[in-house]
Amino acid sequence: MKFTETPLRGAFVIEFEVISDERGYFARTFDVGEFINHGLDPAVIQCSTSFNERRGTLRGMHYQADPEGEVKLIRCTRGAIFDVALDLRPRSETYCKWFGVELSAENHRMLYVPEGMAHGFQTLEDGAEVYYQISHHYEPSAARGVRWDDPAFGIEWPFPDPILSERDRQFPDFKP
Repeated sequence: MKFTETPLRGAFVIEFEVISDERGYFARTFDVGEFINHGLDPAVIQCSTSFNERRGTLRGMHYQADPEGEVKLIRCTRGAIFDVALDLRPRSETYCKWFGVELSAENHRMLYVPEGMAHGFQTLEDGAEVYYQISHHYEPSAARGVRWDDPAFGIEWPFPDPILSERDRQFPDFKP
């Protein structure tokens, strides 16, 4: 596995190494020891899948408030997405900064989003499927979000008029 640190401290792009032959390929997609060696939280308490019918669908920017904060490892298993981590840690040198990367079934990349960051993605193809490994149980009372188009962050999404849930559309302006 190859770990590449992003400009946001603690967030990593992870690529698995593919071993191919005439049958197809095999790849290790998660290894507790590798995560520990890179100083990352390897806890996996729940896994979730998001299926998205249409290109341009945007889900985010979501996080859970302390003490229910969560780490997410995101992988696109079908199609392609533009995946974004947003640093909401007030003491961080990259507070209110974001990082985006294309994740696809073809490029075998994953994004590790540490606790204290919001996460969201926009689909680049119809039928995109996203798989999450999450370090904490979902706690509805701790569920939070910031607006996908909040000028406080200036996230540059691929499609300017996304398909959104009503909840994601109505997050308030961020006040640092």
